[in-house]
Amino acid sequence: MAKKKEIKDNNSLKARLTDDSKPDMPPVNQPITQMLEENYMPYAMSVIVSRAIPEIDGFKPSHRKLLYTMYRMGLLNGNRTKSANVVGQTMKLNPHGDQAIYDTMVRMTRGNGALLHPYVDSKGNFGKQYSRDMQCAAPRYTEVKLEKLCEELFGGIDKDSVDMVDNYDGTLKEPVLLPSTFPSILVNSNQGIAVGMASNICSFNLKEVCDATIAYLKDKNADLLEIMPAPDFSGGGQILYNRDQMEEIYNTGKGSVTLRSKYSIDKKNNLIEITEIPYSTSSEAIIDGIADLVKSGKVREINDVRDETDLDGLKITIDCKRGTDHDELMKKLFRFTKLQDTFSCNFNILINGSPRVMGVREIISEWLDWRRQCVARELSFDLSKKKTRLHLLEGLEKILLDIDKAISIIRNTELEEEVVPNLMKGFGIDQVQAEYVAEIKLRNINKQYILNRTADKANLEKDIAEIEDILGKPNRINTLISKKLKEVADKYGKPRKTEIVMAEQVETYVPDQNIPDYQVHLMLTRHGYLKKFTPNALKRSEDIKIKDDDEIFLNVDAMNKSDILFFSNKCNVYKSKTYEFQDNKVSEFGAFLTNELGLEDDEKIIFMLVTTDYKGRLMIGFKNGKAAVFPINVYETKQNRKKLINAFSDKSEAVSFLVIPEGEDPDLFARSDKDKAVIFKSSLVPLKTTRSTQGVQLLISKKGSLLSEIVTLAESGLRDPEYYRIRNIPAIGYYIKPDSFENKQMGFEDFT
Repeated sequence: MAKKKEIKDNNSLKARLTDDSKPDMPPVNQPITQMLEENYMPYAMSVIVSRAIPEIDGFKPSHRKLLYTMYRMGLLNGNRTKSANVVGQTMKLNPHGDQAIYDTMVRMTRGNGALLHPYVDSKGNFGKQYSRDMQCAAPRYTEVKLEKLCEELFGGIDKDSVDMVDNYDGTLKEPVLLPSTFPSILVNSNQGIAVGMASNICSFNLKEVCDATIAYLKDKNADLLEIMPAPDFSGGGQILYNRDQMEEIYNTGKGSVTLRSKYSIDKKNNLIEITEIPYSTSSEAIIDGIADLVKSGKVREINDVRDETDLDGLKITIDCKRGTDHDELMKKLFRFTKLQDTFSCNFNILINGSPRVMGVREIISEWLDWRRQCVARELSFDLSKKKTRLHLLEGLEKILLDIDKAISIIRNTELEEEVVPNLMKGFGIDQVQAEYVAEIKLRNINKQYILNRTADKANLEKDIAEIEDILGKPNRINTLISKKLKEVADKYGKPRKTEIVMAEQVETYVPDQNIPDYQVHLMLTRHGYLKKFTPNALKRSEDIKIKDDDEIFLNVDAMNKSDILFFSNKCNVYKSKTYEFQDNKVSEFGAFLTNELGLEDDEKIIFMLVTTDYKGRLMIGFKNGKAAVFPINVYETKQNRKKLINAFSDKSEAVSFLVIPEGEDPDLFARSDKDKAVIFKSSLVPLKTTRSTQGVQLLISKKGSLLSEIVTLAESGLRDPEYYRIRNIPAIGYYIKPDSFENKQMGFEDFT
């Protein structure tokens, strides 16, 4: 029976698939571009425009719906109510589920501490922004209301300052934006991940933002960095200030801010107490990182690390061993744990429904444009109300001329619907004025009442003229905005929580500080093996082990703390420290650089430069006959970068690398594959400042000749150098005479 039922179900399904009366189904062979356009693009745009990216008022739709619901519930001035009550009411505007709404509320509360200026006054356990594991209580246990700051978010919302639209089922109205009187988009941090884009906005000090906006209103070229020098995070800590990096963020809206924790040392108990951490991490991540360092043996000064966070706030305590240098230990922990972290800025904001990445100056400009519209709409609303009021008072004033006549008209009119037309005829007023007069109670139809009502006519006329003058003069609107910003700054401004520390004044951990420094000898083979020997190891044996088809082509003396620059045939430079490679025995192949440096499959090392001070010059000879000279210090970087791409020109294959010591001008030997050669002073090739320079022409190509090598005159073994000497470049070169060399030289091309 089950088998028959299955056959019947299959036949039914087949009938549904082939029934022409059913709605058309998407064709099986629908092009992928059409499928994406019809199905995926609407979803992507919905996430971008209606969910993940904040708008110029500083809020995502979920934030705005929640705050507006609380405003309608009277929670701006009333008592707190259960969070569950707010969540339930918010679902009338936001149908995405109670847990999602509650999570949104939690982040905006004072108790959670995620926002520099919270919007929700809270009571109960709302977790902590700095904790990964501390969970908030259920909404039935916690209570909330709006903070006083929210008065500045909703000011003028009842005066048509923003557009109102239907909610998802058309039963309620909700604002498209909130008419915030200050740039809330910059005051509180906001993160969101959409489809194909994201937004990550850091917070700035409220008073500094308001002052900077006022300064911009007065002068669009004002130096905003002088007024609001850096972000300000709710978790405090320190910002390692770099003006160039900050200018990049202010101008482009992208960049990173380096944050580090604040700590104090209890020397009596041999403890380090961390009380403020970077906004972008958590206390658990820091503790895990410290524990991993201790387990791996990289940090030996720590006995214990524990979380002692309590009602007084965050505290991570590190119990140190006797004799520990606490400051040196913290330098190491800053280097290897999240005690120092970065906040990556991406100021992506929706402007009129389109996402735009903007710098701080541009954000302030856009906010001011939008705020001017809000103020103008508020003024227009007030103007309309005052004009309507004035119009009614003008009609009432005409009644004052003959009250008895008005009473007589009303008393002698037989039909109720004729009262208004008769008043219109009797006093020459319009229908609106007549309706107003007709609705006056009988007890109020007296001279005193009418005089009291018409006494405000002069003030109304004055107010109307004032509003019309403001609407006609943009500078006066700017003055109103500036005045309000100053009021907000004075009323709600607070001192900075995040301390600004100049980056160059901060001592950083130097990883090779405790590493011994001694002489070593480096050998590089054609197959990419690096051998590192101590002088004693070389003295004990001359039989150095290499593979049968391999050979050593570079020998360099170095120190254990020297920097090694490895140049690859892909125009990349890989930077390493000598001590990062272990000392070898003569019987070992050495370190395989493909694995050690992470080279590509077809990438190989063609030159190795060892330096301690990055002094001197580097000359690179290219197959097209050009030579480039630039300072070695172009490869010196402040960051601990392991790979430099586009490290030298890729316009032609490099055939020779030559290090020229500082202050020296040696004689060099260059030859082509057509047996032509020249001797020249290194100073003939001009010094360039960029490592990607193509250089200048050294040898002129004749009959397709190519440069094969450049070496020092001493290395060339040339017997009669003056015959080949040139005074100017480029040069054609001289044919190499027989028996010119003491020994046969091997060209650079043999190694590449």
